[in-house]
Amino acid sequence: MAKLTERRGHSMAFPQNFLDELIARSDIVDVVGSYVQLTRKGSNLFGLCPFHSEKTGSFSVSPDKQIYYCFGCKKGGGVVNFIMEEENLTFPDAVRFLAKRAGMEVPEEEGDREAGRRRQRLLDLNRDAARFYYQLLQQPEGRAVQDYLDRRQIKKSTAVKFGMGASLDSWDTLLTAMTKKGYTKAELLEAGLVVQNKNGGLYDKFRNRLMLPVIDTRGDVVAFGSRVLDKSEPKYMNSSETPVYSKRRVLYGLNLAKKTKRPNIILCEGNLDIVTLHQAGFDNAVASMGTALTVEQTRLLSRFTKELVLCYDNDNAGKIATERALQLLNNSEFTVRVLQLPRRLVDGEYVKQDADDFIKFQGPDAFERLLSGSENGIEFRMAQVAGKYDLADDQARVAYCEEVSDLLAGLSSAVEREIYTAHAAEAAKITPEAMKLEVQRAFKRRLAHEKRAELRRDLNPAAQMQPKERSFRYDNLRSARAEEGVLRLLTMDESLFGIQPPLRSDQFSSPLLGKVFGLLWQAHEEGRQPSVAALAGALDQEEMNHITAICQQPESPQNARQALADYIRIIQTEAEKRAGGTVDPLLAATEKYKNKKGTGGKQHG
Repeated sequence: MAKLTERRGHSMAFPQNFLDELIARSDIVDVVGSYVQLTRKGSNLFGLCPFHSEKTGSFSVSPDKQIYYCFGCKKGGGVVNFIMEEENLTFPDAVRFLAKRAGMEVPEEEGDREAGRRRQRLLDLNRDAARFYYQLLQQPEGRAVQDYLDRRQIKKSTAVKFGMGASLDSWDTLLTAMTKKGYTKAELLEAGLVVQNKNGGLYDKFRNRLMLPVIDTRGDVVAFGSRVLDKSEPKYMNSSETPVYSKRRVLYGLNLAKKTKRPNIILCEGNLDIVTLHQAGFDNAVASMGTALTVEQTRLLSRFTKELVLCYDNDNAGKIATERALQLLNNSEFTVRVLQLPRRLVDGEYVKQDADDFIKFQGPDAFERLLSGSENGIEFRMAQVAGKYDLADDQARVAYCEEVSDLLAGLSSAVEREIYTAHAAEAAKITPEAMKLEVQRAFKRRLAHEKRAELRRDLNPAAQMQPKERSFRYDNLRSARAEEGVLRLLTMDESLFGIQPPLRSDQFSSPLLGKVFGLLWQAHEEGRQPSVAALAGALDQEEMNHITAICQQPESPQNARQALADYIRIIQTEAEKRAGGTVDPLLAATEKYKNKKGTGGKQHG
């Protein structure tokens, strides 16, 4: 049977008694409470989920079961899972993180020590490379990069604050310097600082560039951004993903912006926009690392602010990025504003400009005025819709009213709907009453669509019972529901292990539920507490989400023994049927329902 310290082919060498003590000493309410504001409701505590954007708290923490579960994004687990997700750590690193917090010494075997050492070596290598690039910038060889900074009007103090450096126009300057420091070629490759050619030779990835170290909120150099000094391509080059760097989870400049006294954080596209804004006094600016805004980045931002200002370039790509970010942040806990940079007149033609251009040509005061007058998200989206139509043309006005009504129908607040309906009516030059009717129609259509979808779900109870994750789908629903009940009861009341008739993991129809039953039984046999929180090392996050969802459902403590006996009887009966090749009737009914729908004709009752 799998040991609790094994996880999908990755052997963990932490002794089980150490993990049990660590979990016992890391109360989930204390740990989660240091990231999320929690309010008690009955026996559980609730707050805004740190793993997805929401306005109403659907994230629950159970002090009794020592688990968390979000009813919105369906993520769940114990205290180790929470730290893995929130801090973007592997299982061993999350254990080390909690051990440090609890003041416990981590007993590690060679394999784990080696993994921790390798991660630290990469961080050390990045830090030493950043120092090397920084020193080159101060020396005569770095003159070309210094001239570039002077042309960009970037002050010495700003360059120092961002730890800027220079890579030379040479094939192996960094490679030679770092191998002299004792780093291996394999480590340089893994850190993405050197590249291998077809013949197996190595050369520096970054050459003749301004170097911008990417520093996370813990102060570690995790990657590098860079820019060429001339017109060659690619203009910008960033580190590839490594064991210490995931671009989805990092924001350039957040290590500095997190200390801002300003009430919001400005999101831009380019690293050099951030440098210019910070130099101009806007120390609340950050950039996503060459990607559209991600859920992981919004989670990171939510620790430091609840107001975001989107300031992407005013070209087509920038508008698309703004729209995507607004969709991602829709109904989140953030207040979102959009700062649209005006185009600039050059030789009789209007050209796009980024934050860097705007600060240089219009100055910080003009940017401050734009910032304080920035539109909120819905105003920006309405302007985008209006820009698609010639509102002097009657047909275009009708089309505008239809599209803008669908947009306004998506607002959850009736007050917001009323205010922006009046604005839309003004833009279309129609009466507020007519526009209001159009929005009400769109709102009713949306409600009807949602009701139909709900009805479809209700008419197909078998589909309702199936896990959302396809790989966990149940082959025998009757047995699987009973298997879920067994797990719920055993994690709720340990004394129930004593009265069990013999039940084996291989009698479970669901491999995952059978595996968890085996792990809980093993914990009980070894005299340990069988808890969901202790399964973190044995299950991956998707499996943990599913098991937590099962265990957070209510199960009446009254008649628990009788319920357990009933569940066991169902599991054993269904196992015998499967052995004899009998089909699960509930699944057969589901298939029949699907085939009926597939005929295309209406079904009359």
